[in-house]
Amino acid sequence: MPIGIRAKQGLTRRQLLVRSASTVALAGLGGLARPYLSRAADRPYIASGIASGDVSTDSAVIWARADRAARMQVECSATESFKTIIGVASSDALPDHDFTSKLLLEGLPPGQDIFYRVRFEDIGAAGISGAAQVGHFRTAPVERRSISFVWSGDSAGQGWGIDPGRGGMRTYRTMLENRPDFFIHSGDHIYADCPIEAELKLPDGDVWRNIVTEEKSVVAHSLAEFRGNYKYNLLDENLRAFNAQVPMFAQWDDHEVTNDWSPIGTADETGYAEDGSSRLVGRAARAFHEFMPIRNLPAQAGRIYRRVGYGPLLDVFLIDMRSYRDSTWNNRDDRSDACILGPAQLAWLKRELAASDATWKVIAADMPIGLISEDAIALGDGPPERRECEIADLLSFMKRAGIRNTVWLTADMHYTAAHRYDPNRAVFQDFEPFWEFVSGPLHAGTWAPGQLDNTFGPAVAFQKGCSPEQGENLAPCFGLQFFGRVDVDGQSEVMTVTLKDVDNRDLWSVDIVPRPDARPGELLAQHI
Repeated sequence: MPIGIRAKQGLTRRQLLVRSASTVALAGLGGLARPYLSRAADRPYIASGIASGDVSTDSAVIWARADRAARMQVECSATESFKTIIGVASSDALPDHDFTSKLLLEGLPPGQDIFYRVRFEDIGAAGISGAAQVGHFRTAPVERRSISFVWSGDSAGQGWGIDPGRGGMRTYRTMLENRPDFFIHSGDHIYADCPIEAELKLPDGDVWRNIVTEEKSVVAHSLAEFRGNYKYNLLDENLRAFNAQVPMFAQWDDHEVTNDWSPIGTADETGYAEDGSSRLVGRAARAFHEFMPIRNLPAQAGRIYRRVGYGPLLDVFLIDMRSYRDSTWNNRDDRSDACILGPAQLAWLKRELAASDATWKVIAADMPIGLISEDAIALGDGPPERRECEIADLLSFMKRAGIRNTVWLTADMHYTAAHRYDPNRAVFQDFEPFWEFVSGPLHAGTWAPGQLDNTFGPAVAFQKGCSPEQGENLAPCFGLQFFGRVDVDGQSEVMTVTLKDVDNRDLWSVDIVPRPDARPGELLAQHI
């Protein structure tokens, strides 16, 4: 995985001229060297757009992919004109990582719009570089300031790929119109197990026409095919435009590997490595980390679960419900050991939640808690069993530790819903009430709402998906594509959660008040 390089601030012209060969010299204040080249083919170019991610008060990850071996050069500025450069950094894009490159910019001013400019330089001939692309993100504030973000999941699933005649992946364009501070992708960035065909028949007799690539025409088994799934999605102009303007907090779920995978027991024809790990999962994980603007965590190579602080009002806890789970189906009759977070991640989550002094603690999960599924947590009505025991343990810990104002966000189910969990309705009652919001898909088949169990007492406040008349796996062109928007007011600290569709319609909204004299997550108002 490419390693981030610390961006320097306040560099003098002399310092810039003596930088190592890994960083391009500036032609003057405010710009990377821009040599004249007679042919565009002589220059390396940005092949799959640019992206940022894991933004904090003073840092962010920058990502891009080149068309060949090249050196990524990045400059950043607090002004869109790049009149003053506040940081420069570089990182190599090499064949071993499919010419992807990412680096960590540090020492940035908090609560500030940051503009970054990316270009690739010929790795064997300094000064020969291609055209630049400009991106944007906003660093987290250190003061109480209003925050807005969006979340969703599930892209290019069930065979519904990029149909340019229908506007491509339109939900990304709609989310960009909301101008959020960041985006939580709840998983299923790709559907490695769902090939894309040239044409699909629609229920109304019309035809869906996909862009088709060789690597996306088969179920992914090789590293090249997993990489090809990410490159396929990045052919969509809406996704590239969104990535350039909105930083991502990335999670994963099952379709980054294969349907309903677990760390043990998932294999292809190549089987397992010497340490017993699945080679298929290993290849999928490598491609995910190559193509996501995600931080490298020194504590554990390839770890996805992490906490991202976004100022005094918000901490985001991104959990991983795939990599540490048991290897069995979620079956009540199975008496083997079961988990979905694993002991190390569960201990981390408790510790980090207890240490958080942010007003709101958003737990970004790749699966819902109370929707019955053979692959997830809920088993059906009754007391906690198997994977539900970890959730019961976590919820009771949060009550005992006085951890309030927690909200769970997820996608996965291919419809949108608001669930209110209440111990007064639950079989297991040792927890404080909380909200869980489900919203997706971004661009995939839509399904009917699922069934809730009563273990933790969820009730449906709102849900929208396919109707019985529409059937299931409804194509994106029928408008049932969803995302959620969260606004935290900097003055009142009220959190407003709004469930929205691809046409930017507000389907349902709720205000939640974090008052000390109220029960956690007390309902203030509902808007329909």
